[in-house]
Amino acid sequence: MAAATQKIAILDYGMGNLHSAASALEKVAPGDEIVLASTPGQAEGADRLLVPGVGAIRDCMAGFVESGFEPLLREAIDSGLPILGVCVGMQLMMRRSEENSGIDCLDLFPQPVKFFGNSLHETVAAGACGSRLKVPHMGWNRVEQAREHPLWAGIDSGSRFYFVHSYYVPADGCEDIAGRTEYGVPLAAAVARENIFATQFHPEKSAEAGLQLLNNFVGWNGRA
Repeated sequence: MAAATQKIAILDYGMGNLHSAASALEKVAPGDEIVLASTPGQAEGADRLLVPGVGAIRDCMAGFVESGFEPLLREAIDSGLPILGVCVGMQLMMRRSEENSGIDCLDLFPQPVKFFGNSLHETVAAGACGSRLKVPHMGWNRVEQAREHPLWAGIDSGSRFYFVHSYYVPADGCEDIAGRTEYGVPLAAAVARENIFATQFHPEKSAEAGLQLLNNFVGWNGRA
């Protein structure tokens, strides 16, 4: 937990699981100001930003841009403000998503966002086809940490986090990957670059490991 009182802004563009995220942050940072910001003005003076997201990427991108949050986010990145993206909040930061027949995203990371497909199968021995997997991917998966990062402090590699998604960022060829998991295919559970850390999983729904990650975010200085 950070030593000094700070302002943490959760960007409310109409597409996020805001109250569970706010409740989790209040639990790990009871002395800080947690703001649900629906305008850039309400996020003014924030010491760190959380970018949530649930739903279709087309609606998320439209809501994010129409709310005026794109320039706010880019300015925060340039200034070194710590930023955490969650679920579709991570996918927004990619180059382009296959969802909704193809949607351009914020292009903060060069990776694409791909659909799991309708015939996803469990990975088993080479040459064999495992049981069919349901889409969306919904439930607990182990996350292997790809590299050290301040947001992994106090969290064992292989800890379980909670996922809900039908689209994913491929793990292969992802230079920014911070955590991996597998659901029929290897996928990025977390990406990180400079003052951005983003997770496909929901830390606010991930019990002790998720709260520890949020606690680490609250105290993070934005440097890897």
